[in-house]
Amino acid sequence: MRLSTKGRFAVTAMIDVALREAQGPVALAAISTRHQISLSYLEQLFSKLRQQGLVESTRGPGGGYSLSREARSISVADIICAVDSAAPGAEDGSDEAGCWMTEDLWRQLNSRMMEHMQSINLRMLADEQLAKGVEIDVKKPKKRGVFAKPKGESRASGPNSVFALGQLATARG
Repeated sequence: MRLSTKGRFAVTAMIDVALREAQGPVALAAISTRHQISLSYLEQLFSKLRQQGLVESTRGPGGGYSLSREARSISVADIICAVDSAAPGAEDGSDEAGCWMTEDLWRQLNSRMMEHMQSINLRMLADEQLAKGVEIDVKKPKKRGVFAKPKGESRASGPNSVFALGQLATARG
């Protein structure tokens, strides 16, 4: 198990999605702005998270990413393993001289870290953030489509094109 910046950013972004799951899909651009993480980097991370079945994407206006299952069933270990390129349990530097003497120590440490990260789920982390007072900005529905005509204003009842204006002028003249 490797603890990397990639894993930290993925956990941070997933907490953000979990906090806003009731509001619908969360746009990566919004996560990028809130946490100062590069949008292209988030796109790479969420591609891996989607491939591992942790998030699902929604296209189009109002689209973004949402959790593919309950936050309680997604552990920190699931997230880190999804985005980290090294296989879980892969040992770095096992070819180095003297490494065989400490190999058992590292294996035990890795096992304990994995157990601990599996015991922490996304819902616990999101609830912890809410307890700390993190405010969730509520999306206001965007007005789209045809708008009602403003009250009190009337439209001019003149010709609506150059041709209609020309016909009006020749009819009067």
